[in-house]
Amino acid sequence: MPSQINKEWQNEWAETALANSSIPVLWLSQEARIIRFNQVSETAFGYDSDTLQSSSLFDLDEQLTKKAWKANWATLSKQKSLVIESQLNTKKGRSIPVELNFTLIEIGTFDLCCVLVRDISKRKDSATKLKEANLLLDMIVKERSESSKMTVDALKSRQQAFVKLQKLERRNQLILDSAGEGIYGLDNQGHTTFANEAAAKMIGWQLEDLVGKPQHAILHHTKPDGSPYDAKDCPIYAAFKDGKTHTVNDEVFWRKDGSCFPVEYTSTPIKNENGEMLGAVVIFRDITQRKEAERALQEANADLQHALTEVEELKIQLEEENKYLQQEIKLSHNFEEIISQSKKFKKVLTQVEQVAATDATVMILGESGTGKELIARGVHNLSRRKNRALVKVNCATLPANLIESELFGHERGAFTGALNKRIGRFELANEGTIFLDEIGELPIDLQSKLLRVLQEGEFERLGSARTISINVRVIAATNRDLPEEIGKGTFREDLYYRLNVFPIYVIPLRQRREDVPLLVRHFLSKNEIRLGKKVGMVTKKTMEDLMNYPWPGNVRELENVIERAAIISSGDKLELGDSLFRKDVPSKKRKISTLEENERSHILKALEFTNWKVSGERGAAKLLGMKRTTLEARMKKLDIQRP
Repeated sequence: MPSQINKEWQNEWAETALANSSIPVLWLSQEARIIRFNQVSETAFGYDSDTLQSSSLFDLDEQLTKKAWKANWATLSKQKSLVIESQLNTKKGRSIPVELNFTLIEIGTFDLCCVLVRDISKRKDSATKLKEANLLLDMIVKERSESSKMTVDALKSRQQAFVKLQKLERRNQLILDSAGEGIYGLDNQGHTTFANEAAAKMIGWQLEDLVGKPQHAILHHTKPDGSPYDAKDCPIYAAFKDGKTHTVNDEVFWRKDGSCFPVEYTSTPIKNENGEMLGAVVIFRDITQRKEAERALQEANADLQHALTEVEELKIQLEEENKYLQQEIKLSHNFEEIISQSKKFKKVLTQVEQVAATDATVMILGESGTGKELIARGVHNLSRRKNRALVKVNCATLPANLIESELFGHERGAFTGALNKRIGRFELANEGTIFLDEIGELPIDLQSKLLRVLQEGEFERLGSARTISINVRVIAATNRDLPEEIGKGTFREDLYYRLNVFPIYVIPLRQRREDVPLLVRHFLSKNEIRLGKKVGMVTKKTMEDLMNYPWPGNVRELENVIERAAIISSGDKLELGDSLFRKDVPSKKRKISTLEENERSHILKALEFTNWKVSGERGAAKLLGMKRTTLEARMKKLDIQRP
């Protein structure tokens, strides 16, 4: 039994239900081993806690065979509940007749059963005495039917028998009245012949109101759903019709005042020595407390099952995340959105088709905005992993202290704030593809762990020593010059060669100007739906301006320009306005900047790139290859201040 179950047994519901139960409660495994028990069990059987904990049902029931237990478990698996009678031994060697009420509890991938143990010694004794009384009564009736043949001796014999019967009935009545269960007898016409005080009290009638009356007219009982029984279908009457004992475990008896209570009962046929049916004896008990205890146990089991199915729920959650990721890919980033008539770009697409069919690691290179992520999705969608998720990680946008947890996951309590276990992106991408965008931004201390994943396909979550094996295809992308970064010491050379198995260089838009008209029309059509505005006319002058622009931001910049122009256009003709920044266009007449101006501009770009972080592993000083103090001195000299 997993350690988690022992832990979850401490919850308040289970402890309260077990502690307050007035009857022994045992929890058994499929092998009949005693896993859990309440304090009443120790008192009932006389064993101490340690002895019970190391015992099984076979130790308490010496008559129980493995074959019989296997058959009982098979029945329990189908019906979910089972009631049997047996004999259990106490420590002192006394054998107690008991009724065992089994309930199957299905928990994840294994099953347990809860057993309610009820002592039925009094019931057995009462049934025996009643049988004796009814047999004697039958003898008296038989003698009376032959009264015409009676002799004086026979009369004396009958009188002696009648005295014996009276004594036996008085003794039996004392037994009946002391019993906690409701007990009453019926003749073969369904009329009540006797009843004890407990029966009358439970159903709210006086004894004199019950005897001699048709049972169905007095004691109204229904099925659990509230539907009544017809007399001919009554399980109580069935006992003296078919001669079989009928046991009902889930029925409802109705009191005289119209209220009801759940019961279980047994209707046992009474026969004479010739096998003729005389009637039946019915023993019933109010099981309200048991039902409440069972409900409490069920609620406790629900809490326990909820705790034990966290892994299953996590699996479902991950499947839902995969579905979401796949839907997001299909909706927003189809490979078919790559629009081009450029011969140069078609060579790029040919490379995509070549490598997609393999599991080779792909490195996508190119300037910002050229569509590297779209190329990565194209590789994935054309691969054999297309039905699995493509999981994206942008190494530039994740904080340095969180990126390891994001990539590889963490256990609960692995660090301050780790309140729950987290599945990392690599684990989420198992059997699929992971896209590591801006790989050049990955901290140097994590690059060795990534290298291990690439080489061996395994890693450990933060806070865990368990090694996790995965099968993931890696696609990386960067707009940095990684060989230059290797020279600076910010990128591992061995990792570079592991990633650069199949490099794909995505050419900038200025090298495929013939694609600009196609892209313009595509973005106009896309914006028409999104903006609810149709701008379909593009003049020759406007298109020439768009084609002559150098597009430093590439396709991403073009899309933004078209959207902005569509918004400001007053009619159906595209108006660029000041959407194109002419100052960015190279000019032969532009004044050459001084060295100091170039230095100031270069430092500003580095500071903006690092969000004005000067020192540290991802600071501007490291990026520029100079000491922090040197950079601060240059900033002071060039009057560079953070805005």
